Amino acid sequence: MLTLPAAALAVALVFAQPQGDTLRLAEAQRTARAANPMLRAERLAALAARERIAPAGALADPQFEFGLENRMLKGFGTEDPMTMNTFRLSQMMPWPGKRTAARDGATALAEADSLTALEQEAMLSARVAMAYLEAALADRVLGVMGETLHLLRGFRETAMGMYRVGQGIQQDVLQAQVNVARMTADTVAMSGERAAAAARLNALLAREPDSLVPALEYPGVGDTLPSMDSLAAMAYRGRPALAAAQARIAAADRALDAARRESYPDVMFGAAYQARPRYDDMMSLMFGVNLPIWGGAKQAPMRREREAMRAMEDARLQDLRNETWAELAALRARANRAVQLDRLYAEEILPQAKAAVEAAQSAYRVGKADFMTLVESQMTVNRYQTERLRLVADYHGARAEIEALLGGPGALP
Repeated sequence: MLTLPAAALAVALVFAQPQGDTLRLAEAQRTARAANPMLRAERLAALAARERIAPAGALADPQFEFGLENRMLKGFGTEDPMTMNTFRLSQMMPWPGKRTAARDGATALAEADSLTALEQEAMLSARVAMAYLEAALADRVLGVMGETLHLLRGFRETAMGMYRVGQGIQQDVLQAQVNVARMTADTVAMSGERAAAAARLNALLAREPDSLVPALEYPGVGDTLPSMDSLAAMAYRGRPALAAAQARIAAADRALDAARRESYPDVMFGAAYQARPRYDDMMSLMFGVNLPIWGGAKQAPMRREREAMRAMEDARLQDLRNETWAELAALRARANRAVQLDRLYAEEILPQAKAAVEAAQSAYRVGKADFMTLVESQMTVNRYQTERLRLVADYHGARAEIEALLGGPGALP
């Protein structure tokens, strides 16, 4: 557990960082995209999927056979005209279209995996933004707490001074000490939250959990976001997960096409050379087909399976579109709420709350207000300042999540 001096030192170090030591959000997101091991795993999965394309459309390996045929059991001789050394080569040729369907299906699945990696990259950027904002918010709240603690100590000195000259009561002094101790405890707790947020950020950046996270930027609340129709159109056009779902539907279509072609036979071509030690050599040509006569037990269930999987992928796409709309609506409402409340706090609530503190302090000094009125007024200012900082984090957090649904950082104008 941090002591108050340690917490105060941590806050001082954060805000004493020179401008060049500031870790910016865009830089943190670039670092995560380059170093995060989970994202690297997704990219490797996409690379592995691309390597499945060529094998999916390749011919089966040809078969080569060598045989010593019609040898006499006695002496293993070669006098009989049927004795021969046989060299046989055969190749199975799938029915036209089967290889193309398999190759196109593998291509579509590889495209889906590549798009899934892009989706994970966008989501990682949003997670980095959330952890970044949590740490930056803790820094700013600690600053507000430090200012409030300084004011509460001033109130305590005022209460003690008035008590010493007989113009105050001991209860005010005790109450002042309680509020100073409470704010001290809140500062220690917030320092712990900052350390936890920094550890989460370091984990996303693939750094050691206790690596120093320097000063962080903290922009103000921006403007309201575009309309839902505009956001949805951008998401349907740019979200990788939706494009990946479309690619999986294409893969399911090709798999269904391949299943339908399973009712057609594959063709086998072969040639053999027969070397007879004591007679003229011979050769043979062969042609054969497999007979898919068990369609009711094999090919028909396969087609029904692929039809169900095609319908499943279509349902998943529709669900993802609906989910995307719902998430965008909730996040947009959250961001616009933060914009509206921030303006209200900045233009009306905070100025009035600060004026109330000044009035209460003047009234207390002349005995026209009790001490708790003064303390409560100051704590109200502290609460509103903290809430305004949280609104900033809420706005930018919602914006980061919206950009992830639209395709990644920079998707919003």
